[in-house]
Amino acid sequence: MSRKIGTSARSRMPNNAHAGKSKPRPKQVTPKSAARRKTSAENPAQAIVRPPPPGEGKRGEHGYLAYLLRQAQGATRLAMERSLAGLGVTTPQFVVLTMLRAYPGLSGADLARVAMLTPQTVGVIIRNLERDGAIQKTPHPVHGRVLQWTLTARGAALLERCRRHAQAIERRLAAGLSTGAQRLIRRWLAGIAADL
Repeated sequence: MSRKIGTSARSRMPNNAHAGKSKPRPKQVTPKSAARRKTSAENPAQAIVRPPPPGEGKRGEHGYLAYLLRQAQGATRLAMERSLAGLGVTTPQFVVLTMLRAYPGLSGADLARVAMLTPQTVGVIIRNLERDGAIQKTPHPVHGRVLQWTLTARGAALLERCRRHAQAIERRLAAGLSTGAQRLIRRWLAGIAADL
């Protein structure tokens, strides 16, 4: 016999069968649930554990390196997104423009590798930047089916505006670090990318 979801034996009883049964049955209390209720009533702070803010506890000097790198990258990316939003540019678009300025003539596949983005994401970025006149394509001189991408004058001007915002964030990242400390951190971060 099939039953409608949400119906119970009691709800299927005739209306007059409910007469005189308006009081709900008390919930069964097990020793485990009673102890849990007593613990949270005695000390409500035990019921909810709040993580510390960034920079403290396991999110600070005592945290795992991999987590701290991810946390720092997330904070940097969010700051960059907020900064570039006024220019109508996303962080991945800024990365692609930057890579094309540094390495003109990259293919979409090359861009995906150096920008650390998926080929699908780069494909969307390229289409949008080309539509906006920021980049242009030319066929590869030897492999004609491969397209090479370069910045246009419009793209170079847009990148310069973006770079002013990015450099402000870069200065915040380097604040309080000596030249030697910056060099050490750069070497360490580059080594991680090369060795892992």
